[in-house]
Amino acid sequence: MKVLGIGETCDLGDMYWRLLRAGHEVRVYIEDPGFHDVFAGIVPRTEDWEAELDWIRAAGSEGMVVFESAAKGDWQDALRKDGYSVVGGSLYGDRLESDREFGQAALREAGLRTAPTREFRSFDAALKFLNEQPGRYVFKSNGAHALRTRNYIGQLDDGADLVAFLESQGEKTGAEDPSDTDFVLMDHVEGVEVGIGAYFNGERFLAPPLVDWEHKRFFPGDIGELTGEMGTIVSYEAASRMFANSLGLMADQLRAAGHCGYINLNMMANSEGLWPLEFTSRFGYPGFAICNALHEEDWASILRKMVDPRSTTIRTRPGFACGVVLTVPPFPYRYGYAELSKGLPVTFRKGTSSAHKDALHFGEVTKLRGRLVSGGQSGYIGVATGTGLDVPEARRAAYAAVQDVYVPNMRYRDDIGLRLMNGEMDKLRSWGYLGESGTT
Repeated sequence: MKVLGIGETCDLGDMYWRLLRAGHEVRVYIEDPGFHDVFAGIVPRTEDWEAELDWIRAAGSEGMVVFESAAKGDWQDALRKDGYSVVGGSLYGDRLESDREFGQAALREAGLRTAPTREFRSFDAALKFLNEQPGRYVFKSNGAHALRTRNYIGQLDDGADLVAFLESQGEKTGAEDPSDTDFVLMDHVEGVEVGIGAYFNGERFLAPPLVDWEHKRFFPGDIGELTGEMGTIVSYEAASRMFANSLGLMADQLRAAGHCGYINLNMMANSEGLWPLEFTSRFGYPGFAICNALHEEDWASILRKMVDPRSTTIRTRPGFACGVVLTVPPFPYRYGYAELSKGLPVTFRKGTSSAHKDALHFGEVTKLRGRLVSGGQSGYIGVATGTGLDVPEARRAAYAAVQDVYVPNMRYRDDIGLRLMNGEMDKLRSWGYLGESGTT
């Protein structure tokens, strides 16, 4: 297979590297100059992705273009129309993720109930709303490249903290950049946060779907800033019931849009029902690597199935996968990274097994004078994974892999999966969400 990867920051570097190890040809285009060193010396790259299209077309059915972000859907749709095999998403998928009110409207059209959401273009308008309807809300920016660290989950029932937050943001931006004042306020919903994901091949979702539990805050105990993801528990078992009543209802819309790629729906679950929060209309990071730990077939096989409208399933392992994100300062920010952490060596414990090395899926790394070191812009080293028939076993395996890799000042959460073990799984079962068939 010949694979052309197109992305802003080389987020799928670990996938490309595994494809290369399996004997496939890969060339990668990295749009952001600050990330040109990511996987340098490990994965071949190109400075002009369009110049590589003849190389892909000449490969016929073995040529594949893979997009990493939810920001180039128009490119993808055009390439598909021109006869290329493309995995990543679609223009429709981009909008589901980046335009939150559009995503919520699409879910309602599919028959799902959503929490009330209001879209705003100015902080003053939002403050006026909060003055008239005080309460607990969640602030989320629109846009494919919106920083997750800027999102805010209101904590006080009267909304006083959110009012103060919006006032401070308004003072900072001065409302000069319209992208800084494009956001939503969603009613806060109590419950268990859970995600449902699946691979869509342009015609249908490939079975089985997966269920995941992300840990988004930086510190153990769910304290600190929202980072995007600090670790996740994933399983391809017992997701069918929740899938059928949530993401599975989007099949017609995705088919009509020609969507082709992984898609995930993040939700809150409680005794009243499932409350969709947001889409991820692309490979998740580090989700793709954690899912990989449960795949019985390699990425080449899965990519082929995602462009084959006749495909119906992928082969997966039973049980759970645990992923633990490994970072160095100043993650999740970029300020001062060059001085603090760029170029730090990545070292394995002597005698580290090949299985533990394979369980480490690297992110912002590069090869410098024959040594693996931290690269990129933010200190995202990668994710350590482990699998098991239950969550405790998967946790033990992931943290055993963590203990075999050393980077100066490396940080990670030591509580990935504990929420599930300490009651969340029992709640989901008691509400009837975890199962293989039927409706909630």
